[in-house]
Amino acid sequence: MNARAEVLVVARLDLAEVLRSRWLIFCLVVHGVLAATFVLVGLRESGVIGFTGMGRALMSWSHALLFLLPLLALTATGQVVNSARDDGSLELLLSNPVSRTAWFVGTSLVRTGALVVPLFVAMPLLGLVGSLAFGQDVPWGFLARGMVVSAALLVCFVAIGLAVSTLVRNQAKALMLAVLIWALGVALIDFGLVGVMLQWDLPPSAVFALAVLNPVQSARLALLSAAQPELSTFGPVGFFLANRIGPSWLLVIGVVWPLLLGAAAWVFALRSFRRRDLL
Repeated sequence: MNARAEVLVVARLDLAEVLRSRWLIFCLVVHGVLAATFVLVGLRESGVIGFTGMGRALMSWSHALLFLLPLLALTATGQVVNSARDDGSLELLLSNPVSRTAWFVGTSLVRTGALVVPLFVAMPLLGLVGSLAFGQDVPWGFLARGMVVSAALLVCFVAIGLAVSTLVRNQAKALMLAVLIWALGVALIDFGLVGVMLQWDLPPSAVFALAVLNPVQSARLALLSAAQPELSTFGPVGFFLANRIGPSWLLVIGVVWPLLLGAAAWVFALRSFRRRDLL
C-alpha cells in the first residue's frame, strides 16, 4: 500500500470517529450561536446608536472567534495521540501496513478539516443572512479576510495541540497544558506586554515585534487593520503600524506567521511521534 492510500485509510477511520463524536455538529452549533448573537443583537443596536450594522457584527464576531478558535483546536487535538495510545487503537492500526507518518498526516488533515469546514460554512452564511434577511451591505472583503486569518490560526493551534498530545502521555496533564497554552495566547500575553511597556519605554517597533510573536495577536492586528486602517486606538504604536507596515503587510504577517509557527510545531510533533514508543 502506497503512502497516499495509507493516509486515505487513516483519514477515513478518523473521520468516522469525528462524525461519531458529533464534533462537526458541535462546531457548527457554536459558530451558529455566536453568529446569531452578534447579528441579532448587533444589527438591532446599530439602528439605535448609529453604527454600520453588518460590518460591526462581523468585526465583533471575528474577534470573538480569535479567542474561541484556539481553544477549539487545542481541545480537538490535545488528546488525540495519547488517547489512541491508551486505548490500544494506535498499536492495533500500526500493526497493519500503515506507517506512523501516514497515521499522523491523516489524523492531522481530518482534525484540521473538522475545524475549518464549519467555519467556512458559518461565515458566508452569516453574510447571506445579513444581506437577505436584514438588507445589510455585507463587507465581503472583510469577511474573506476574516476567514483566511481564522483558518491560519486554526492550523497553528491544531499543530500545537498535536505536539502537546504527542509529548504528554497523560491525558489529564495534556488537557491542562492545552488550556494553559490557550490562556497564554489569548489573555496572559496581553497582560505581560502591558507590564513590559509600563516598566520600560519601548519604541513602537519593539512593541509590535513582541506582540506579533503571539499568533493570536498577529491575527488580531490583521483584522483590526482592515476595519480601522489608521489604527488610532493604539496610539504611537498604531501610527507606526499604519504608516510603516500598512494593512496589507499586517494581513501577510497575520496569516504567514501562524502558518509558519504551526508548521514548525507539526514537524516537531511528527518527529517526536516517529521516535517515541507506542506503549
